[in-house]
Amino acid sequence: MKNTFGNSLALTIFGESHGKAIGAVLDGMAAGVPVDEAFLAACMDKRRARGDGLSTARVEADQVQFLSGVVNGRTTGTSIALMIENQNTRSGDYAKTADLLRPGHADYTAYTKYHGFQDARGGGHFSGRITAALVAGGSLVLEALNRAGIDISTHIAKCAGIADTPFAMDDPAALAAQAETLLSRGDGFALLDSSVEEPMKAAIRAAGAEGNSVGGVLETAILGLPAGVGEPYFDSMESMLAHMAFSVPAVKGIEFGTGFGFADLRGSEANDSFRMEGSRIVTATNHNAGINGGITNGMPIVFRTAVKPTPSIYKQQETVDYIARKNAPLSIQGRHDPCIVPRAAIVQTCAAALAVGDLLTARYGVAWMEDPTHFRKEED
Repeated sequence: MKNTFGNSLALTIFGESHGKAIGAVLDGMAAGVPVDEAFLAACMDKRRARGDGLSTARVEADQVQFLSGVVNGRTTGTSIALMIENQNTRSGDYAKTADLLRPGHADYTAYTKYHGFQDARGGGHFSGRITAALVAGGSLVLEALNRAGIDISTHIAKCAGIADTPFAMDDPAALAAQAETLLSRGDGFALLDSSVEEPMKAAIRAAGAEGNSVGGVLETAILGLPAGVGEPYFDSMESMLAHMAFSVPAVKGIEFGTGFGFADLRGSEANDSFRMEGSRIVTATNHNAGINGGITNGMPIVFRTAVKPTPSIYKQQETVDYIARKNAPLSIQGRHDPCIVPRAAIVQTCAAALAVGDLLTARYGVAWMEDPTHFRKEED
């Protein structure tokens, strides 16, 4: 099982949904980097369920314990080990349906790969619960990126068929203002247009009341990245961001900039013309989302992911009893989200931070962490 992402800056996750704890080990952080536990707690709170009908009734404190790598609010330069205790598990909810394959879940694929030895309680290692560890580790990188003048923000672009205002990807100043709007929201329900909040929440609750679920789209913007970060082909900025995006459970699609809209354009419409803005080279439009040839060009990166409806629904479904080898009906028990899109926004932000941090470290070493205001090597 591959549990580690990254080369120069790497995160390893561990644990299962109903085990004693989940956690992460972050390698590659420089020594002396400030760690603001209030910032970490705020990120964790955005992912946390609230038992409000919008998310699972499994409410956890999600308090992060540092086991190593941080002393007196600074990184030591060694591995940073983080642990989050599981304090609200009800494994008995899964006992009655343990032999039934849940549609849309990893039950069957896990069984075929691990031959029945996997921890099936609450989805085990496949559970969205593990994203708490990803947020814990990713938030440390996100904080370091913020000090280096790099902002990553995610909002709910669409949920239950209701759309938010899209990011202004062609206008860096307007996009920066939108990022500030999201920063001012502390509840984790990340929207730019407050008028769609109540209709969106009502649609999620309505689906939950019917024993069903809904999906949506998350949109992420990365501002302040210098030109020249990323590699052609295998470690391109797109491929690394996509790698991490698809590591978030329920993400089934991704597009950068104009994305699939490119299919209906001509080259004269799709190309981003270069121009001078003072001493900086910029593009007049940003169809390519700040990336050319897998490498950043200095413009904002904007990407969107499609998040499928939560597969755990209370409606009866048809499935297979994989032990008895026969068809069977399934009515699930347990506590499940009618929609994971709002909670997944901070997960996508922290996942993107890990990808960006790894590529920045590959280009600049730890200089971007040690000297965040003077590390850049942009060409004149």
